Amino acid sequence: MSDVIVYVDQSTVRDGKLDELKAAMSDLVDFVDANEPDILSYDVYFSDDGTQMAVVHTHADSASLAYHMEVAGPKFPPVGEFIDLEAIDVYGRPSEELVRQFEEKASTLGHGHVSIHDRHDGIDRVSVG
Repeated sequence: MSDVIVYVDQSTVRDGKLDELKAAMSDLVDFVDANEPDILSYDVYFSDDGTQMAVVHTHADSASLAYHMEVAGPKFPPVGEFIDLEAIDVYGRPSEELVRQFEEKASTLGHGHVSIHDRHDGIDRVSVG
């Protein structure tokens, strides 16, 4: 089985903060692109009405996700003034330390909960390495 980990967080956008949030997230995407060569994907989505945001990233392994939290983690708290983080869902098995970091992120940026989903079965055609 693959070690690929998919991270998804979902947030409510604070009233009147959509434009500032979009600018902040574009800056974060640029930062991740420049500083995390091993991340497989890092994508930001907004609902049609601009009230919800989802951030989805994919990692080849837990080490890549840990590196993301270390390098980009300091960039997360300022985004908190624009959102209320509602949920973090992680598909794959991260380390206990990463789970603790996700729980801290969820409480810092909102009131969200963290859910870990173990992989049962599947195929993965992502080319890694």
